[in-house]
Amino acid sequence: MSTNRLQNEYNKAVISSDIFVSLFWTKAGKYTIEEFNESYAHFLQKGKPFIYTYFKKDAIDPTGIKREDINSLLDFKDKLKDLGHFPTDYKNIEDLKNQFGKQLQMILPQIYKS
Repeated sequence: MSTNRLQNEYNKAVISSDIFVSLFWTKAGKYTIEEFNESYAHFLQKGKPFIYTYFKKDAIDPTGIKREDINSLLDFKDKLKDLGHFPTDYKNIEDLKNQFGKQLQMILPQIYKS
């Protein structure tokens, strides 16, 4: 239970993290965008969390797509481009684990400096 909006608790967790990972497929939800914005603002101030965005590349049933969902995704991708952030596409969970694993190998020494 939270005395304020529960999303505020999630946002606190985001900015206290070393790494922020967000996954997208057919939409960019308003709370995920809020978490991204919080993590990005904190990154600009403090240099962390490291931010990773992954987009699932998979077939989508067009009859199940809502215009506002796909627009939210395209708008978010445009925002990332404007920020100079490079998202990563992944095909399946194994591909995601492989790509994120490689990213971790590169940044862990920076996070845990001796």
